[in-house]
Amino acid sequence: VQLQASGGGLVQTGGSLRLSCAASGRTFSSYTMGWFRQAPGKEREFVAGINWSGTSTQYADSVKGRFTISRDGAKNTVYLQMNSLKPEDTAVYFCAARYQPGIYTYTGPYDYWGQGTLVTVSS
Repeated sequence: VQLQASGGGLVQTGGSLRLSCAASGRTFSSYTMGWFRQAPGKEREFVAGINWSGTSTQYADSVKGRFTISRDGAKNTVYLQMNSLKPEDTAVYFCAARYQPGIYTYTGPYDYWGQGTLVTVSS
């Protein structure tokens, strides 16, 4: 499967962005999907995940209540709606796919990765 992330950009503190991750290839609906981010000089960290049916989601504590992950099976796309953005949210955001059930908060279990999209939040 190929993943194409988009939607990043420059936004002021308190602003919003919606990231998209379009998937092609094998059956999208079979995949657990996740969003990760990597800030300069830091390790890649889990942001949010969603199961194959969209009925279960999980979030990092740092984004709970501000970010929402969702998926649209008809469009083979997963979204990350980011509200109330903070400077510490600045990072390259990556989408990832896992062809097994279960949302994992570390990178190892994910089989496919998108190229990343840069989010910059100015103070």
